[in-house]
Amino acid sequence: MVSRVSTVAFQGIDAVPVDVQVMVAPGKMSMHIVGLPDKAVAESRERVQAALHASGLSMPPKKVTINLAPADLPKEGSHFDLPIALGLMAALGAIPSDALASYSVLGELSLDGTITAVAGVLPAAIAANSVGKGLICPYDCGSEAAWADSDMSILAPVSLIGLANHFRGTQVLSRPQPVTRIAKSTLPDLADIKGQETAKRALEVAAAGGHNMLLVGPPGSGKSMLAQRLASILPPLSPRELLDVSMVASIAGELAGGELSDRRPFRAPHHSASMAAMVGGGFKARPGEVSLAHNGVLFLDEFPEFTPQVLDSLRQPLETGECMIARANHRVTYPARIQLIAAMNPCRCGMAGEPGHSCARGARCKTDYQARISGPLMDRIDLRVEVPSVSPGELIRAKPGEASASVAQRVARARARQFERYSSLGEHEINMNAHCPTALIEDVAKTDEGGIQLLADAADKMKFSARAYHRILKVARTLADLDDKDYVGRIHIAEAISYRIAGDQLSIAA
Repeated sequence: MVSRVSTVAFQGIDAVPVDVQVMVAPGKMSMHIVGLPDKAVAESRERVQAALHASGLSMPPKKVTINLAPADLPKEGSHFDLPIALGLMAALGAIPSDALASYSVLGELSLDGTITAVAGVLPAAIAANSVGKGLICPYDCGSEAAWADSDMSILAPVSLIGLANHFRGTQVLSRPQPVTRIAKSTLPDLADIKGQETAKRALEVAAAGGHNMLLVGPPGSGKSMLAQRLASILPPLSPRELLDVSMVASIAGELAGGELSDRRPFRAPHHSASMAAMVGGGFKARPGEVSLAHNGVLFLDEFPEFTPQVLDSLRQPLETGECMIARANHRVTYPARIQLIAAMNPCRCGMAGEPGHSCARGARCKTDYQARISGPLMDRIDLRVEVPSVSPGELIRAKPGEASASVAQRVARARARQFERYSSLGEHEINMNAHCPTALIEDVAKTDEGGIQLLADAADKMKFSARAYHRILKVARTLADLDDKDYVGRIHIAEAISYRIAGDQLSIAA
C-alpha cells in the first residue's frame, strides 16, 4: 500500500508541489528516502523514527521506501519531516488514510514528537490555497499561514499526538488567526535635524517618487540621520506589498512568531557584506539584503567602502526590480524592487571641499576614493545631494524642523496621485514614478516649451545618457505631483536637473 501526502519545495519565493509517497513492503527492516534529497532531508529519517517512537508508534519490521516526486527536483530543508511522518502514520493506520488528501503539509520534527517552526510557511499557504487545499504547519507558524486566506482550512498542531487526536475526533484544533506585529518603538523624526533644508527637501522628493538618492558630505554632517528618518515619512505597505514583502521574509526565516508588519523594510548592511549576502546566494540560494529590502529601503552607509564587485551587483536589481541567482544546478529569482539610499564622505579623509582644509594627498584623495563607484551605478542614482557640515553655533540658533508627520502627509498625497494616474492608464503594477517605464514617462511628464529647451540644453552641456534623461523626467514628474500639478513645469525640470548634477564635492560624471 502507498500513502500520499502533499508538500512543497521552494524555488525562490515560489512553492513547487511535491508528492511524498510512502510504501511499506515486506523485506529487511529499513527506511530509504529517494528523490534527490539533500543532507537535511536525508537526516529526517532519524528524526521521524525518534518522533514516532516518542508518540507511541514504532516502525514496522518491514522495508519502508519514501519517494519525493518529482524525482528530478532537488529537495532541500527540514520541512519534509512532518509530511514523511504523516505518510508513515497513514500507512500504519494511525490516522485515516484519506484525512490528508485535502491538505498540504510542512514542518520539522523534534525527537520528542513536537513540531517546530520552519521557513516558507506563507508562500506554502498561498500555493496550497491556490489549488483549493488547506495547510498543516507548526503551531508557531499558524498565524503566518492564516494571512493566506481567511476561509482557508489551517491546522497548526503542537505535536504529532495532537494532530492524530484531531483526525480521530478526540481533540479539535482551532484555526489560528493572523497576527500583526506591534511596533516596539517610534521611528526617528525629521524634527530632530536642524538645518540641512536642501537635503530634507531631497529626502521628501525621494520618498514621494521612490527615487534613489546619494548623500555626500563630511563626517558628522547628518547623512546617516537623514537616511534613517526616511522610514518615518514613507507610507505603510499596501495589502499586496505586505504579502510580497512577507513572502520573502518567510523564505528567509525572518517572520518571528508569524507576525506581519505594514512598515516598509529598512535594511542597512555593513560595508563588509559579501556579494552573496547582498544579492542572495549561498548553498541554498537564500535571498540577500536587496531582496529583504523589497518594497522598502536599502541604505548603504560608507558607500565607497563596499567592494566594487558588490556595488556593481546592484545594477541589475536597480534596473529590473529582481535578483536572478544562477547556479550550476538551479536558478532562482527573488523580487528586489528597492529604493537605494547611499551616504559617503567626499574623500578618504572626509574633508575635501571644506573651507580651510587641505589634504596631504592632494586631489588624489578625492578622485581615488570616488573612483570606487562605477559610472553605470552612479547613472542609476536620481538625486545627488551635498550635505555640508553644520557648525555648533548654527545648531544652537537653529529652530526645530518640520515634523515627519507633516512631510508624510505630502508624500502620501503625491503617491496617491501617482497610483491614480497609472491605474487610469492600465498600469496596475506601477505605483511610483521611479518605476514608470521609459516608453510611458515622456507622456506622463509632458512639459512646456521652456522646460523642453532647458532639458535639451542641460542634456547637451552635461552629456546626459538616455537613462539620465528619462530619470530627470521621473524626478520632475514627482516634483509636479508634490505641487499638485497635472503638467510638469520648467521649474520642476530645473530642480530635477539640479539634483542630477554632481556638486563640487562629487567629481564623478555618470
